[in-house]
Amino acid sequence: MNFRIGFGYDVHRLAVNRKLVIGGVEIPSPKGLLGHSDADVLIHAICDALLGATGLRDIGHHFPDHDPSFKDADSKVLLGHVIRLISEKGWQIGNIDCTIALQNPKISPYIETMQDVLSGIMKTDKGNVSVKATTTEGLGLVGREEGAAAYAVALVFQPSAGE
Repeated sequence: MNFRIGFGYDVHRLAVNRKLVIGGVEIPSPKGLLGHSDADVLIHAICDALLGATGLRDIGHHFPDHDPSFKDADSKVLLGHVIRLISEKGWQIGNIDCTIALQNPKISPYIETMQDVLSGIMKTDKGNVSVKATTTEGLGLVGREEGAAAYAVALVFQPSAGE
């Protein structure tokens, strides 16, 4: 089999009057993430990891922030498009491992739902999608509660002929 690994990273500022959507799940919070789309930092990192692993550039290339058609876009739809792109090139997901860095609110109660949502969109077993959360113990933009960041690693593969 042909294997590849991709890495994704994204960061968004927290702002009032925005929904907090992470991993396709809306989380109750007085602040949400600010961006051209719904600013789902986790899905954006996963998209970049998948696109990078398959040599298909990055999320900004496919969904530019200057394109009005992506204003307030649902990142679950963007991820679905990325899955179609990589599938058309013969790639399948081995696994996704990702970490969300957010000081508040605590998101551990939502992780299993995120895994359900993400695995459904990516058409892979829930066990192939690892979602973890961390704080930065008060350090940096995450610690000061100015924003959130997400990191993702994707393993993709193309089955050998005859498999």
